[in-house]
Amino acid sequence: MDDRLFRNAMGKFATGVTVITTEADDVVHGMTANAFMSVSLDPKLVVISISHKARMLEKITTSKRFVVNILSDEQKDLSMHFAGQVREDLIVNFETINNMPTIKDSLANIVCNVKTSYIEGDHTLFIGEVTDLVINDGEPLTYFEGKYGKVVNG
Repeated sequence: MDDRLFRNAMGKFATGVTVITTEADDVVHGMTANAFMSVSLDPKLVVISISHKARMLEKITTSKRFVVNILSDEQKDLSMHFAGQVREDLIVNFETINNMPTIKDSLANIVCNVKTSYIEGDHTLFIGEVTDLVINDGEPLTYFEGKYGKVVNG
């Protein structure tokens, strides 16, 4: 099966947009990701999928903690910044929850300890046990067919 065909098929699934953050060696690191989902209510577990080519893989492996920051539709610039499309004048306002860096004004900040990890294909799946969270009002930033969007209520 062709890689492009597979990517195009996966792009048909509309997702929210997150920035995964962690702190390793006293430095905050972030990465845009849409490979995130809830796993369990009891215990409260989520999963993120990190490419073996991503620098974030080593950072989470080292810190054993991460935060899933679910972005609002007003945070597209932050998503692009953490996806490597850096704007020189962008100021990232981090806050902390349980000594973990979070993206200010996100719809949700979900703080996790790594419970376990699985290497599957060219990614590592990190199962995170939720230790704290904060939620805010707003509308989600979405991603569909390689483009950002907004939820249209109708």
